[in-house]
Formats: sequence, C-alpha cells, structure tokens
Amino acid sequence: MINIVVTSKPVDGLLYYSYEYCSYLNSIGVDSRVVIITHRNFTVMDYIETILCKYIHCENVVFDNIVPDPNDISLVMGRSMITLSWQDFGDYRFEQQDSLRKLFAGNVISVYSENHPAKYPLALEFYNPKQVIDLCDTEVYPNGVGEHFDKRINFDIYKPYHDDPQFEYLFLGTNDKYYATVEKYIGDYPDHGILTYRADYVNMNNNNVFVPVTNLIGLFDTYVYTKATFDPAPRIIQECKYYDKNIIYKRDKNLKDGGSVYWKRDIYPPDITAIKNAIKELNGN
Repeated sequence: MINIVVTSKPVDGLLYYSYEYCSYLNSIGVDSRVVIITHRNFTVMDYIETILCKYIHCENVVFDNIVPDPNDISLVMGRSMITLSWQDFGDYRFEQQDSLRKLFAGNVISVYSENHPAKYPLALEFYNPKQVIDLCDTEVYPNGVGEHFDKRINFDIYKPYHDDPQFEYLFLGTNDKYYATVEKYIGDYPDHGILTYRADYVNMNNNNVFVPVTNLIGLFDTYVYTKATFDPAPRIIQECKYYDKNIIYKRDKNLKDGGSVYWKRDIYPPDITAIKNAIKELNGN
C-alpha cells in the first residue's frame, strides 16, 4: 500500500496533487490511499467537501487514526508535509501523533522542496524513517536531489465546469502574504474575486470568494497571477491553460520558480515513472 500523506489545510495544492496521484495510481493497479492528518483548524468534512467540489468522486481517503502495515510506503508530494507535521506536532491529538510517527517511521518517498531547508532535517531526525527516496522537479529546483518528477494535474477526474461568470478577474489570496500582494493590484481590476480562506487577514470590503468553491473555473475569465514569494507548483496556471482561460502574469518575470516553469510548461497527464522506480528501490528490486 502507498500511503500518500497530507498534513496541509484543505484547498491546498498538495492535497489536490495527492488525491490526483492516488486516483491515478489505483487506476493502474497500484494500491494507494490518501492519509489525511487533519489540520487543527479544520474538520474531516472540510476535506471531504474540498475533494467533492473539484472531483467526480471521493474515494480511497482515510483520516487521522491510521496503522500502516510494515511493508507500506509513505509518499509526500512535498517535504513540507513532513516538516510542518513535526513543527506543529504538539497541536495534534494523541491518535494523530501516533499515526504520524508510524507513517514516517518506515519507507518514505519525499518530493523535494526548499521551503524549510533547516527544519526538514530536524523533522527527519524526529521521525527517523527507515529509508527516504527523494524525487525532484529539477526545472523548479535545479540544485535539488532525486530523480526528476514534476507534479501534473490528473484532469481525468475533474468535474466538468459550466460557464457561470461572477466576475472577470480571479486572484489567489489563500494566505496573508498572497492576500497582501493581491491588494496592491485589485484597484486596476475592479471586476474581480479573491479566492481565500475565512481568516483574520481578509478585508471584508473586497469581493472575497471563500474556499472551497464548486465550479471555480466557470466563475471567471482571466486569472491574475500575483504571487511575489517563491511558488513551487502553481496549479491554477495549468488549469487555465487546460481550460483555455486567460492569464495575466503580474509578477517579476525574473523570479525563477514554479511560476515561471508552469507558465511555459505544456499540459501532460501524470507520469509516475519516478514513483515506480522509487517503489522498486524501496522494495529491493
């Protein structure tokens, strides 16, 4: 069994990628499940609702109290799933803590990222996994480690959208930094919506669109990409390319990260070659 571990908030890109790769792996006969250790501010139903808003099904998902088999492999679609769970370990309930220790004590496949360079080794020391195989999007992280692997969207399981225009421009403001950057630009795009959480940093005078959202792609015409911080894997860029939506790249084009890579990257179905190679290596084949 492949346990694809998620410790993020719902409506996080890593949850989406985890669910999509789980579905794809099962479709080709690789037994997999998404293991969600729920964030302290959200419920199981928040995650289920998020999945059902976007996909045609919600299956092979388990929560919180998990006992993996000795031969299971844990896969994280970004190292932050390990780092943040260690950093916030005291915020989890006992059964969640026990599950995390067991999930990350065995064989682990970890997709490389650089957002916690000092804390990730400490998280590994804490969980003490048996073996870790790294995968890496070498276009985004040219100095990263591991076989090349780029996260691709599994559009085959997306719900079809229908045009229901609510505003012309969509902005992404799902954390305080993203939201602050958005507010610098929205005056130039009055007919807009800001995709965000219900949080203290949100200005209620703006046209906020609170997640999760059903039929998001059908609500707007143009995505205005404004992230000023490092962005490893901007999904909405790829979604807009797939559905032929307009994109305004409103950020420093000299910033080299997933934004510049995904802006140029074509749409392909998921490729699990690197995952299969890692599984073989962990199984001694």
